[in-house]
Amino acid sequence: MSDDRRRTLTLVLCCLAQFMIVLDVSIVNVALPSISADLRFAPAQLQWVVNAYTLTYAGFLLLGGRAADLLGRREMFAGGLALFGLASLAGGLAQSEWTLVAARAAQGFGGAVVTPATLSILTTGFAEGRERNRALGLWGAMGAIGGASGALVGGLLVQALSWRWILFINVPIGLGAAIAALHVVRIRRPARVPGRAFDLAGALTVTGGLVVLTYAIVGAERHGWGSARTLGLMAAGAALLVAFVAVERRAAAPLVPLGIFRSRPLSGANVVVFCLGGAVFGMWYFVSLYLQEVLGFSPLQAGLALVVMPIAIALCTQAAIRLTGRLGPGPVLAGGMTLIGVGMLLLSRVNADGTWLADVAGPAIITSCGIGFAFVPVTIAATSGVRRADAGLASGLVNTSRQMGGSLGLALLATVATQRTAAALGHVSRAEALTQGFARALALGGGIALAGALISLAVLVRTPRMAPAEATR
Repeated sequence: MSDDRRRTLTLVLCCLAQFMIVLDVSIVNVALPSISADLRFAPAQLQWVVNAYTLTYAGFLLLGGRAADLLGRREMFAGGLALFGLASLAGGLAQSEWTLVAARAAQGFGGAVVTPATLSILTTGFAEGRERNRALGLWGAMGAIGGASGALVGGLLVQALSWRWILFINVPIGLGAAIAALHVVRIRRPARVPGRAFDLAGALTVTGGLVVLTYAIVGAERHGWGSARTLGLMAAGAALLVAFVAVERRAAAPLVPLGIFRSRPLSGANVVVFCLGGAVFGMWYFVSLYLQEVLGFSPLQAGLALVVMPIAIALCTQAAIRLTGRLGPGPVLAGGMTLIGVGMLLLSRVNADGTWLADVAGPAIITSCGIGFAFVPVTIAATSGVRRADAGLASGLVNTSRQMGGSLGLALLATVATQRTAAALGHVSRAEALTQGFARALALGGGIALAGALISLAVLVRTPRMAPAEATR
């Protein structure tokens, strides 16, 4: 097999894996009523079908990224895919609620291994410049399209087959891609450094801190941001992360060498991608709810109405790849975040008597174009100039930042929406009260995106480009 063909197949595998992993964050949302009826979930426990995946995915991303650097990127990629496929099979066959929750947690762990491994394979397997920008752009686009396609794919599978097929569909893809990765991907195994041990204390503290913090965030909407439970868990999570920093400062072979944050592009990109996740996760959530709960769309109709979004993302990604090569990531990222902010502010003007064409379609396309222009440069900025030995770590960092931003942003925006809706009920109709809540949350999400645009201008636009030698030393 020629090197060019091998690289192309490697890119296809990495993009397919990223699409599948991100899709499974949102695909279950439209299936929750069917799952609840079939497995007799208590209303308070149903959220764990989503949260079990989110918790393990966000909590283990850093560990997964560093494991790829130390144990082998191809091996971790294939192993994570196999685990994801087998966990999906277990979830599809589940006959009780907690079996499904455990399977979703295992899926999240597999995803946390796969995502940073795919990104580090691309950053080390493609030469910096146009070739790598194209690979990272397509990888980022597939992640964004996966997030935007969840409602459509989930709606089609649930309506045509059953909720179990949103999990079964991953089995042949995950296991087939795992086998293919072992034959196609050719990445030099990391050199073994004599005396270098795995940083167990760092792994335990950072993973525990991220899991506890994410658990606090996803439960904040139900229990309240000011409750003793939420504040106590957030304090515990923060304490574990402080302990992690202390451990890393003293570790002979740290899991996360703190010096990596001296990279201005990496640090800036992680802050911006935190804002990106905080805005975009909420946008998909509230637009889907508006279409179904206010305009009366079925899950499948809502998915079809939103199909314009992944199309716009894909088209703008191609333009973003070219523009990033000419201008650098900073200006393109700032423009993308601005479009997201403007689109969400326009979406915040929805009303209870609106229509998809008049109130949703145009702003959704603007927001999607912004996503397409943002995902490419933020990924490039977060991984440029990073040593080959730290590629998995950089990949884990940017994905952790995006996922934590999404979890925190969605919890915050959901709280804002719920409070506004509760205040309006009794004075206006239910549809109008819901719309007011969604509108306020979308406006706040737009503000978060615009903050990300300002950070891009301040931190990344004037950052000099890294020479190719810096990324491969």
